[in-house]
Amino acid sequence: MDAQRQQQHANPFEDQDSAGSETAPEVDEAAVLTVDRNATLTLGTDSLIVLDEGLRHRRAAANCLGMLPQLSRTTYAVTFYNVLWAELDDFEVRIHFAQSTGKSSCRAASINYTLSDKTLHAYASRWVEALLLRAYPAHVKRRKRVKVLVNPFGGQGHAHNLWTSQVEPIFAAAHCAIDVEKTTHKGHATEIAEQIDVDAVDVVACASGDGLPHEVFNGLARHKNARRALRRVAVTQLPCGSGNAMSLNLNGTDSPSLAAVAIVKGVRSPLDLMAITQGNNKYYSFLSQAVGIVAESDLGTESLRWMGSFRFTWGLMVRILFLTTYPAEVSVVAEIEDKREIRKAYKHAVEEQHAGAAKQLPFVNDDETFAENGDGELAPLRFGTVTDPLSDDFQTEDHPGLGNFFVGNMAWMSPDTPFFPAALPADGHMDLINISALVSRYTALGYLLSVESGKLMDHPAVFYRKVLAYRITPRLRTISPNERWRDKIGRWLGGSAQQKEGLIAIDGERVPYEPYQAEVIPGLGTVLTKRGGLYEYGGPKAT
Repeated sequence: MDAQRQQQHANPFEDQDSAGSETAPEVDEAAVLTVDRNATLTLGTDSLIVLDEGLRHRRAAANCLGMLPQLSRTTYAVTFYNVLWAELDDFEVRIHFAQSTGKSSCRAASINYTLSDKTLHAYASRWVEALLLRAYPAHVKRRKRVKVLVNPFGGQGHAHNLWTSQVEPIFAAAHCAIDVEKTTHKGHATEIAEQIDVDAVDVVACASGDGLPHEVFNGLARHKNARRALRRVAVTQLPCGSGNAMSLNLNGTDSPSLAAVAIVKGVRSPLDLMAITQGNNKYYSFLSQAVGIVAESDLGTESLRWMGSFRFTWGLMVRILFLTTYPAEVSVVAEIEDKREIRKAYKHAVEEQHAGAAKQLPFVNDDETFAENGDGELAPLRFGTVTDPLSDDFQTEDHPGLGNFFVGNMAWMSPDTPFFPAALPADGHMDLINISALVSRYTALGYLLSVESGKLMDHPAVFYRKVLAYRITPRLRTISPNERWRDKIGRWLGGSAQQKEGLIAIDGERVPYEPYQAEVIPGLGTVLTKRGGLYEYGGPKAT
């Protein structure tokens, strides 16, 4: 292996062995392969173009049992993104691709042609490799080695069926090496990830909701060389659960089949993780932390599951109408507090990503915070833990009328809730929103309605900041005798009649209602994305 290749492989976010050849093999200028007298395959600008005169009168079983000729297009195109694999077996050209079956689904399909001119064998071999290089550019790894974790309880018990029917055929068509394992209990994915051979796996794909990716990140963080494990293995999601925020942000879809294609074609990218300390416990969050109305509307509406996804919206509306407060003391290390500066930072990140994409460069973050100790453990937290005294970097605020305290690392929290439009995968920040509950119901409902449009951050009373760390100490609210009946009615309508204390949600999971501290660890995790350093959400809306 020459020095240049060694240097490339030193980059943990560049796919090793991604392309077999360094440059595209020589083919005719028109890049046309004649496969028989009536058919040609052409490498176009961004698509494979199939011209087959035999399609014009091909009989179809659905057309009077195939007794009548079915007039059909003789030419169709398959975008290189949808080409899953191509090979030349003896004199037969086989091409596997993802074929659309609707607005939000696809399936694995293939075309096969036999070379009529045997003298074209060497040229056909070069043509097939040229097609693969267009389908898998240098920064996209072919034939990924995927450890699939299936939560059989995910998606109301449909996760395994979604995996076998919609995802597995696509992975197989792309010639991925697949190892499938079902999880059997809470924390099982953490145990699996802790024991995984990080040199034998490229991707851990979770056929689940957002809970399994959370467990996998924390399992990788338990490796002796945690930093290497977290950067070597990409964690991604096959959206088969009730909460699929990870796939929405990384793959741009909550369709299992479309997400499967996105993973096959995914670009290795760094992801900021958030270190959480609570009591003597330490773990990592990849998605969000919530105290207040969002946590209550999520975790506090379990008794309203019969409402389906509407239960979250219902929970929000009830708590807004009853002006529910969640008092807390908040200490923050803020980096960018001006919303205009946040927009500028996002715009700059987009420009950098576009410039890198034009050169097909892998997205890399070589932040010095990755310096590891000799034994391979992660470096100590910069701002300490929740049990340490606060440093002078923190600014402390008391919020007796807090309505919502929400911190995110991704834009979408669900298909209709882009709470954090300025979030970026690896900008070294957490996006923090806090909103007072002491506003009019009309104003609060306006906040709710603006979330779907991505304009929540535009409201003057919504505090949107880029932060490095924070500590929150929640308190139980004091209820006067005159408010007790009103509070009971609100709890009953909101689905939390039996709730005795407040709720805190970390990546959608409940944790004790106690003080905790969070600190961003830049680029610690690794994921697969479609656009490197950007999520699939379009960013802050123009004002």
